[in-house]
Amino acid sequence: MRKWILEIGIGFLPVFVLFLAFIGVNVFPLVAILILAGVMYAAIKMRGGITALVPQKNKRKIATSNKLTFDQIGGQESAKQELREALDFMVRHEEIKKFGIRPIKGILLTGPPGTGKTLLAKAAAQYTNSAFVASSGSEFVEMYIGVGASRIRELFREAKTRATKENKESAVIFIDEIDVIGGKREGGQQREYDQTLNQLLTEMDGIYTSDSPRILLVAATNRKEMLDSALLRPGRFDRHIQVDLPDKRGRRHILELHAVNKPLSKDVSLDKVADESYGFSGAQLESVMNEAAIYAMRDELDEIEQGHLSLAIDKVMLGEKTDRESTEEEKRRVAIHELGHAIAAEAVSPGSVNQVALSPRGRALGYVRHNPQDEKYLYTKAYLEGQIIVALAGAAAEEIYYGGRSTGSSNDFEQALNIVHTMMTSGLTSLGIVNMDMVTTEVLMKENSTILENLAARSKQILLEYSEIFDHSLEILLREERLSGEQFRCQFGDRSNLPA
Repeated sequence: MRKWILEIGIGFLPVFVLFLAFIGVNVFPLVAILILAGVMYAAIKMRGGITALVPQKNKRKIATSNKLTFDQIGGQESAKQELREALDFMVRHEEIKKFGIRPIKGILLTGPPGTGKTLLAKAAAQYTNSAFVASSGSEFVEMYIGVGASRIRELFREAKTRATKENKESAVIFIDEIDVIGGKREGGQQREYDQTLNQLLTEMDGIYTSDSPRILLVAATNRKEMLDSALLRPGRFDRHIQVDLPDKRGRRHILELHAVNKPLSKDVSLDKVADESYGFSGAQLESVMNEAAIYAMRDELDEIEQGHLSLAIDKVMLGEKTDRESTEEEKRRVAIHELGHAIAAEAVSPGSVNQVALSPRGRALGYVRHNPQDEKYLYTKAYLEGQIIVALAGAAAEEIYYGGRSTGSSNDFEQALNIVHTMMTSGLTSLGIVNMDMVTTEVLMKENSTILENLAARSKQILLEYSEIFDHSLEILLREERLSGEQFRCQFGDRSNLPA
């Protein structure tokens, strides 16, 4: 019906304007008004209609199920324990009132992407038997002044409404990417983001003006250092919980959770997968299990085998195999580059090489896969220098065999520079303990160059000492395009002779 009315109106207006012009009426003002109205209508349609300009209940990302529990989240035992303790203040509200304890208003979850911050927020709602409302910081970013602030008000209103409808005494509001709207305010410059942040602060201050329903704000960010100090102070976000990458036991737990609905072969060892997936987030581990299932389906097998999981780790880490065809010369250069990394890695840490491959994956034309190492949380100067030697060995090998480098070393150099920066900030260089902001760029660059030049020379020296092994391994790699760790180590013979 509305469509017919619109079509009739569109057809009537031109006729009406022509009629007015025919009887001598000045129609130019009317035409200008109609054009302006048309432009405004088109702009509104492009932004999603008139309803996009005002807060709407259906704009919120509302979780349809809150059945997720803490037991269903793997790898975050410390974060879960800390979060439970914070949530107990909300559950035992009568007891905390007796002791005169101020209720917690907000919990901030910080950590790398994919570590389960959203899952923890959903589990928090289930743990406290609360209504759950979720949103993202990007939803409050608007070019129209005041719209972001009004959406904040609507979010809190909706949380209270949902709690009432569901007959619950509390509600959990989850805001992901809070750094988008909670960034540090710039003095003297009023931005739309500032108004949105001010409204969020106001809503948090007024959370406990009424006893029911109780509201808890849970927010997540990957960049805590970007947040405004007004958000971080006590009375706003009272608890800051670090959600880190899982350790080996945590990775094993996550893999078990995602393996429940997948047919694994009896020979599959999730412990081995947990070892090989060092540094993976929960999201990446879920992807490993999913990709392994896809590989098994491609092979038309009824069960997922260990080889599928190994391929899945490579895919998640490096990307899918590509069908790029390299020239023989390019293939040889890649082989030399990767063998440089492998020789140096085996020299620095005997037994560390799992395989060397020439198969292109993602942007990489070849790769060295390392055996799992012990979990490390503290790094010595010697360890970091060893990592730099391995990173620079690819370029060193190209210099030895070709007299120059290629663009294939760019990621290696970036990795080496990051390690040098870590050494500087940790006081592990000749600069000693310094405030990085008080050191000139020239001094930092000189120290950076000195470290890299010395370690590059050590890397090249290692490769020259094992040139015979390098040449023999190169023949095998070019012929078979893959060299296992066992094959590789056979070339070394007695590993006790390897340089430290």
